Amino acid sequence: MRDRFAGQARKLRLGLWLLPFLLTACISPVQYGPIPHSDYIANDRCRPGTQPADELAGKPYFAVISRLPDCRTEPVELLSQRSDVIRYARFGDPADMDITDAKGKVKTQKRIPMVMNNDQQWWDDLAAATQKRDGRILLYVHGFRETFFTSARDSAQIARLAGLDIPMVHYSWPSQGELLKYAADETNMYYNERQFRSFLIKLAQQPWTKEIILVAHSLGVRLAIPAIEFVDRNSSNADSSNISNIILAAPDIDRQDFERDIAETVLTMRRVNNDRRITVYVSAKDRALGLSYNFHGYPRLGRPDCFNPFEAESLRAQGYPERCYAAKTRYDTEPEKSGLTIVDTTAVSRGQIGHSDYLRSALACSDFAAVINGTASKANARQPTRLAHVFALVPDPDGPEPDHVSACHRETGP
Repeated sequence: MRDRFAGQARKLRLGLWLLPFLLTACISPVQYGPIPHSDYIANDRCRPGTQPADELAGKPYFAVISRLPDCRTEPVELLSQRSDVIRYARFGDPADMDITDAKGKVKTQKRIPMVMNNDQQWWDDLAAATQKRDGRILLYVHGFRETFFTSARDSAQIARLAGLDIPMVHYSWPSQGELLKYAADETNMYYNERQFRSFLIKLAQQPWTKEIILVAHSLGVRLAIPAIEFVDRNSSNADSSNISNIILAAPDIDRQDFERDIAETVLTMRRVNNDRRITVYVSAKDRALGLSYNFHGYPRLGRPDCFNPFEAESLRAQGYPERCYAAKTRYDTEPEKSGLTIVDTTAVSRGQIGHSDYLRSALACSDFAAVINGTASKANARQPTRLAHVFALVPDPDGPEPDHVSACHRETGP
């Protein structure tokens, strides 16, 4: 009894210690800043003309940006504030760059080489690159707590990991890049719904776009899924849009909402039969989604928590782990193909947070690359579970520890 009360006291002290941080995360406002936003975008760098070929050299990736840019100096900085205007850019892999600060001192920093693009030139270049690659495009939407640097770095890693010689497009929305700004990120994500869906439908309706492989991470899933539904409703093809391969990594979205509404609209029988598919990566060790569960009151799609204690008790009685997953859509007539696959990375999770296994764990990276490439059926690390649509990634207990950095094509710098 004494131990129980001691444990409760420790939890109370921890809660009181965390309270100021939680309040900061929930109610601390985003500061406008000391500079009028109009000053940031007054320079013509924010309205670039046609870029010469040498300016785009070494910048193979495409960026769509709804962040406010700071165009006062070169290079242009992308801030955490909102912009009402979508801008376009090209960028490359992280590189060491000499940066001159306000005092004239030159410092070497790891940066993303980037060039702001003329809108028409950007679309023309994307069209040309896509037409050379059978009309396929890889699109990435980042999640919570990201800056342009971190999210662009991840986009480049995804491109290397996939190994596909197709255009990589990164959508960058104004995440604050701070742990205690979750509520602000959530607000900015919802504010971006219209901008992202306008971009996505334009991309999907281009005559040269044959297939969009869409990867969304964390909070970005709540930006991507409604946009896909919007494209589906407005698609010239009544049976299926060309957004065929949808990958949701650690999705921070209500699991029941996904089961009830989203799966029914995005994974209709006709679209599944036309090769629409969703792969979801989940982990019981995802601490970020554990906090999101506490914040929202209901389990997230990306973490297999059991909301129903009777279901958890039943699983224990049957000798199964206490993990509850999204159910498959129920159809009046079953489709010929399987539209939903869930991959549990709990056993191979890495890092203190466990929120990016698909970019950090060798087995998860390998599986993720196979899904992008359409060869997931050959992924030998997947083990079947009690549910036909759920698989677990299980390491070889007798095998050596893999080189996660090399296997995931990950940058080793900051």
